[in-house]
Amino acid sequence: MIRLDSRAADFAAQFETLLAQARETTEAVAEPVAAIIADVRTRGDAALIALTERFDRQRLTAATIRVGAAEIDAARARVPAADLAALDLAATRIETFHRAQMPADIALDDPAGLALGMRWNALDAVGIYVPGGKAAYPSSVLMNAVPARVAGVGRIAMCVPTPDGVMNDLVLAAAHRAGVDEVFRIGGAQAVAALAYGTASIAPVDRIVGPGNAYVAEAKRQVFGRVGIDGIAGPSEVVILADAANDPARVAMDLLAQAEHDEAAQSILIADDADFAARVIASVEAAIPRLARAAIAGASWATHGAVIVVADWDQAAALVDRLAPEHLQIMTADPQALFARIRHAGSAFLGRDAPEALGDYVAGPNHVLPTGRTARFASGLSVFDFLKRTTWLSASPAGIAAIGPAAVRLARAEGLGAHAESVAMRIAGPGSA
Repeated sequence: MIRLDSRAADFAAQFETLLAQARETTEAVAEPVAAIIADVRTRGDAALIALTERFDRQRLTAATIRVGAAEIDAARARVPAADLAALDLAATRIETFHRAQMPADIALDDPAGLALGMRWNALDAVGIYVPGGKAAYPSSVLMNAVPARVAGVGRIAMCVPTPDGVMNDLVLAAAHRAGVDEVFRIGGAQAVAALAYGTASIAPVDRIVGPGNAYVAEAKRQVFGRVGIDGIAGPSEVVILADAANDPARVAMDLLAQAEHDEAAQSILIADDADFAARVIASVEAAIPRLARAAIAGASWATHGAVIVVADWDQAAALVDRLAPEHLQIMTADPQALFARIRHAGSAFLGRDAPEALGDYVAGPNHVLPTGRTARFASGLSVFDFLKRTTWLSASPAGIAAIGPAAVRLARAEGLGAHAESVAMRIAGPGSA
């Protein structure tokens, strides 16, 4: 675990080292992923069947690649009623928040006499990847599928790996609640390839969303252009700004809530009190052994955890903008004021009683967020990932007479004679050809 103090002479260099820390890279898997994609493109379902047996130790046939409606119904029947109720609450809140994001079309008449506008349309088909290795994530099903359904996507296909043939009942229940149309028991780079290029069993989609391991991330990178993607997801991360008025045990558990995701996850505490920071560190180390995922959380904290003591919160805000974290918790006396000074974060959680884990499940905003400092230029998943814009215009003779001459001059300046004549003929009026 890294400890930094902003007042140390070498702080700038140490902070740069923290920023440069590589937690996961896709470079080592680029070649095998390319081979998997090529195999799926060439052999289709046969490749999916062979790769699933190889990586997930499950034998499929063309008839069992897709999860049937009866299997989904049986899975839902096995889920306790309280879990279904929690799932429904989460889905309802996610839907409400994302429905509020839906944009309006634009139509306006300008002074020159043209009508201009922009129309929003949903994508025809999207593919959702849901992790299924170290843990099952029904929450990811909701966070990916509900916004797509709200946006009006025509077809939602979901791929989820099922190692050793084990499918999580709550994942299937979540898919049903979110309105997923098709579920396939395929994972890894082969699932991304199938969604991008299609096979006999899986029709291709227009965009692929959802997090996965290094193979999934690299596969999304390689198929981008054939299809759209939401981004390249890396290990989870949180930065927590906390003052000494907080309970160290709560802050410690918030840090560990990220650490338990993955050995490559990163949890960073920024505090303005060295004694409080030390108490949080002690609380983290005391709590790790009693976690169900102690080995994972412990490895994450030991290798990638960091505690930074700052002189003031202005300095903390500047450091957050450089870290551009996926998740940001602000646990100070005036979190809104501090948040106003921060520009780069995937999602922010304001106050002492707004843990990031609440946002993972039931708050409403999306938990699919930019990682690896990409919050500098990227945003979390929203309805906009499932919509596209089409602009339009119409012009009257008066309108083209008003602005057409400028278009003619610019076209001729660029050496594009047909462009110029196309407009000039209309300025001159009928019969000018």
